[in-house]
Amino acid sequence: MSAQRDERPLRLQRSELAVPASSEKFFEKAARGPADSLFLDLEDAVAPDQRVAARAAAVKALGEVDWGQKIVSVRVNGLGTIWGLDDILAVARCPRLDMVLIPKVETPDDVIFVDRLLSEMDLATPRERPLGIEILIETTKGLANVEAIAACSKRLEGIIFGVGDYSIELQNFDTVFGSPSPDYAMRTPDGAMHWNDQWHFALARIANACRAYGLRPIDGPYANYGDVEGYRNSCRRSRALGFEGKWAIHPSQAPLANEEFAPRPEHLRWARDIEAKMARAAAEGQGAIGLDGVLIDRAHVKLAERILRRAALAEGR
Repeated sequence: MSAQRDERPLRLQRSELAVPASSEKFFEKAARGPADSLFLDLEDAVAPDQRVAARAAAVKALGEVDWGQKIVSVRVNGLGTIWGLDDILAVARCPRLDMVLIPKVETPDDVIFVDRLLSEMDLATPRERPLGIEILIETTKGLANVEAIAACSKRLEGIIFGVGDYSIELQNFDTVFGSPSPDYAMRTPDGAMHWNDQWHFALARIANACRAYGLRPIDGPYANYGDVEGYRNSCRRSRALGFEGKWAIHPSQAPLANEEFAPRPEHLRWARDIEAKMARAAAEGQGAIGLDGVLIDRAHVKLAERILRRAALAEGR
């Protein structure tokens, strides 16, 4: 593993709860809730004429609310807005902040600018651990540059797929962001309809870029929070592609994400069984074994180790 990856903190981020910074009544509940991480939102969840007040509320909350062991971020306004720079300057001075969440990142320069700004602020306000950065890829240009973006900064920890604004850019007429589209299907020669996932390309590309450069891939919102099974399925799809967690736009979604992005009991049984059997095989001078008609080798041992490490991280939350 590269030095760049080793320098990043190991964080459990199965769920990331959205908390409007203009709604102070939600702060204490979010701090005590089940989400692994949360972000105070200064952007889309706040009316434009309330964004300066929301910034002040976020700074106050970072200093006064007991957030426990949660990962706490603030989604600032975009760099091209009248609020973005002042948002960063205000929240980055808060010792309790873990990461700055930058929306609508389109090029490496967006991240590099914030990285350098935070480095300058560190000189005036030293911190025990450097502030991290997480970003939203929610434009077509951002997705087109995602590999270069993923490689551009040691502060960068995670990339989130912002399906809402991305849908708007694609002009696909989706009205419930994050849900599957019944229109994205083709009729097969036997007359059956074959449904496809219209977000597969974007999700797979983001996941691959993150894993290439040691970042956490996080799936974005599922707007229909009343659709529990739909949210679960969305989590499972993302997990299968390599994502570590998902946004929760409603508190009820956080425990679902925690469950779906943790190894299941059958995963743990498999991992422990593989470690034991391969340890015996290694003692006998064997590098691979057959198990129920499946070839098991060192690659499976590495997978088992990762499953058990992730389970230990979740248990220690």
